[in-house]
Amino acid sequence: MITLADLAALQAEHGAAWDSPVTPVVLDGPRGPVSIGDGPVTLMGCINLSRDSTYRESVATSPADAVRMGRIQAAQGAALIDLGAESSNARAARVTVSDQVATLVPAVKELASEAIVSVETYEPEVVRACLDAGARVLNMTGRQHEDEMLTLAAEYDAAVVMCFGTTANVREIADVPPDTDPMPVLLDHFAPRLEHARSLGVDKVVVDPGMGFFYGNLVDPMTRARHQARVLAQTFRLRPLGAPVCNVLPHTYDLFGDEFRKAEGFYGVLAALGGSHLLRIHEVAHLRVVLRAMGELDVR
Repeated sequence: MITLADLAALQAEHGAAWDSPVTPVVLDGPRGPVSIGDGPVTLMGCINLSRDSTYRESVATSPADAVRMGRIQAAQGAALIDLGAESSNARAARVTVSDQVATLVPAVKELASEAIVSVETYEPEVVRACLDAGARVLNMTGRQHEDEMLTLAAEYDAAVVMCFGTTANVREIADVPPDTDPMPVLLDHFAPRLEHARSLGVDKVVVDPGMGFFYGNLVDPMTRARHQARVLAQTFRLRPLGAPVCNVLPHTYDLFGDEFRKAEGFYGVLAALGGSHLLRIHEVAHLRVVLRAMGELDVR
């Protein structure tokens, strides 16, 4: 349960974390620089070039369709557009490297002149092809080739969204740590990875607690939703890492039913209050007005 008393206790116990400075990640975009850090929350629109993606409204049927959708999301307020060619759903089909490149590169080339493009992948060959095509952000969803992908990011001066994960890639099912308090595990996980990334010349890193991925011990929808809410509400406790935090907002169909497209707005309030800097979302227009309302009302 999340009550005002719970939030007050959370602030009393961990509020000192708010004093930890976070170095913003600044990206040069076609419409000017974009800063991911303290200040207004940055929106990353999500487009899936995979028919297996469960959020059907975000599925593009072709590279041209992805470009059309990306232009709409940019107009709605997304500063970044994240493209992926393979769903992280546990039952989704694997997509070969060549097929990912064939699908993603045309879309990246078209969108890169209009928005900052991020590419979600765990394959180095896909990373290089998309960075060559104009992508500026690597949404890194695997550990197996981490050094190679970080080296590519340094070579192209690209930013990295470093996702929580202990397996070769996000398609390999793992469990989230069973601790009732997930934040110490996240701090211990990211601290050495950030240090290593910087040693390889990558100085623009955003960390992602991995709330959008499938976990073997979070199959029950309500157990999963409670865990996600806990992480969103206390994202500020990751500030000692010194890096901005990206969160993927849940949908929780079991709670919202046929109004599931409103779920991101609900969770977006928790994420903003909790100190998220970047939100990866499908409902850009909805989140833009929710965050604007919070800003106008000085709620944060």
